[in-house]
Amino acid sequence: MTPAAGPAGYAGSPPARGGPPSGPGGPPPGFGGPPSGPGGPPPGFGGPPPGFGGPPPGFEGPPGPGRPAGPRPGLGDLWRLLRGHGRLITFATGLTAVGSLIGLAQPLLVRGVIDGAGSGHVPGVLIVVLVAVFLLEAAIDTWGHFLLERTGQRVLLGLRHRLIGHLLRLRIRVFDEARIGDLLSRSNADTMVVRDAVAYSLTSVVTSTIGVLAAIGLMVWLNPLLFGLVVIAVVLAGSVVLTALTRVRSVSEQGQASVGRMSADLERALTAIRTVRASNAEERECRRIGEHADEAYRAGLRMARLSAVIAPASQLAVQGSVLLVLLAGGVLVARGTTSLGDLVAFLLYATYLVMPLSQLIESAQTIQRGLGALTRVNVVFTMPREDDGTAPDAGTVPAAPGPNPGLVPVAERDSDLAVASDPDPVPGNGVQDALQAPALEFRDVWFSYGPRPVLRGVSFVVPARGQVALVGPSGAGKSTVLGLIERFYEPDAGEILLGGVPLGQVERARTRRQVNLVEQDAPVLCGTLRDNIVYACPDATDADISAVVDVARLAGLVRRLPAGLDTDVGDHGVMLSGGERQRVAVARALLAAPGLLLLDEPTSQMDAVNERALTRVMADIAARRALLVIAHRISTVRASDRILVLDDGILVAAGRHEELLSSSAHYARLAAGSLDRTA
Repeated sequence: MTPAAGPAGYAGSPPARGGPPSGPGGPPPGFGGPPSGPGGPPPGFGGPPPGFGGPPPGFEGPPGPGRPAGPRPGLGDLWRLLRGHGRLITFATGLTAVGSLIGLAQPLLVRGVIDGAGSGHVPGVLIVVLVAVFLLEAAIDTWGHFLLERTGQRVLLGLRHRLIGHLLRLRIRVFDEARIGDLLSRSNADTMVVRDAVAYSLTSVVTSTIGVLAAIGLMVWLNPLLFGLVVIAVVLAGSVVLTALTRVRSVSEQGQASVGRMSADLERALTAIRTVRASNAEERECRRIGEHADEAYRAGLRMARLSAVIAPASQLAVQGSVLLVLLAGGVLVARGTTSLGDLVAFLLYATYLVMPLSQLIESAQTIQRGLGALTRVNVVFTMPREDDGTAPDAGTVPAAPGPNPGLVPVAERDSDLAVASDPDPVPGNGVQDALQAPALEFRDVWFSYGPRPVLRGVSFVVPARGQVALVGPSGAGKSTVLGLIERFYEPDAGEILLGGVPLGQVERARTRRQVNLVEQDAPVLCGTLRDNIVYACPDATDADISAVVDVARLAGLVRRLPAGLDTDVGDHGVMLSGGERQRVAVARALLAAPGLLLLDEPTSQMDAVNERALTRVMADIAARRALLVIAHRISTVRASDRILVLDDGILVAAGRHEELLSSSAHYARLAAGSLDRTA
């Protein structure tokens, strides 16, 4: 079969399917590759790299049950979260420690009051001092705990800001595999647990330790024998508590993971609630989500059993200590070995000892839960994020020859909204087009999501002006081509040029300012219609907005809505029809005025009237800039200046509609049976 004629440097399909193009140095003569000369491919160009077929180096995907999440964090990782809050946390910890020390003076004052009363004189001064000490301790503790609460909220805020920034910059491959609901759970519920461990438990360990040591010193000073009895009770209970604490972290991680899975499945069902209802799937979804809730419940029961061991053990330590001290101390008082005031003071110190000990045990539990939550949070930070997209040695981006609408400065693009105002709307305008670099060029591009290649040696050119249609059966790789242009993914081999400049030499953000994508499902965000239209260009003027509203044929919708552009469109745009959502997405892309506009089946949900209108709009756009359209409707395909035919990741033909009908069996089959129906 003779390949269809194409633009300069472009011709039909390679001689064989299923592998890289033949020849030692690149694609075969005449096959879709770049023109020869200085701008051509390097030696050895034309085949997949060694080890082709896997994800890029360093990408392992999100963690799962079978993959370790990396080193587990320790106490040092919790302390590091307090960076930047050192002075405040030190001051707050010092306040609570001072409050604890002031509280330790109260038993001595009580002893003085009792001993004075025993001698027939109640010291009023000591009573006043006791009340003052009590009030001072309460005031200091209140101030210290408020500062700790504020620090905890700041730690939580900083952690969430880091998580949000990282999540929004993760590689698209991560979102292809991760559960969104689980990521949300890690940024919400898990960060709260980390906050409690950092802000309260770590400082509580410090202040409780100070209180315990001070109470021990005073108890030994008052009566070493009674202190020995307290130690026996505490050691017996402490051995039970430590045994239970060793399991708290793992059980907590299991429970938090179950909550994450429950959140992910609930998000899945609520996002598609209309499909769930229409499929009578409420009970099935309830069972599916309920299974994760049951897992969380079982983990909660295991945690409850551990807590049921820890709490009574602590109480038994308190009660056992008090009983032993009362029995032994009563005997000592009866024998006159010690005074009643000393016994009362010792009992108070015993209770003061038990309180910080209980806080230490509770803090240890919270820290273990916090370490489990921090493990899940840190997994997010290990997920690979997008870099700026430039090669380390790229240096200055070389200028493309002549006018280059693929890399138009932002200021110029923002003023270029009147897409139908070009005095010469005919693509291929002689001398000017000859001076312009192509808007887009694929040079022997290979790509895969896994072991099997999705694109195999694809080469084509999109001129600076005009409409190019990309057609093929489902799974041919059409949407993957758009994803590579938007740099959601990087090719495994080959090269992509935007305006004559390799994408590896252009920052990712700059690429996306020059290219805009209208996805097939046309996502509409929660907010007003205006919010959605200006999403890619938030500083747009009312005149700019009005222009794209008219171009996208949204003026009638704006008039019908109760608040016009300021009407809330609901979550995921549920207040709009499918065709209206697509037109909103087109208006959003047009407002950004990109040099290259990518449309993924833009007319799939439009009626015949709006389809014809959008077809005219696309023709107007193509007169001013490059337009690459994934098309399944024959009307869109026929209106294109050039058609690229993909099949199983290979570019098998290129040309105009009439040419391809006679020269390409693949296209003839698509035109006869698949176009207008393939989604």
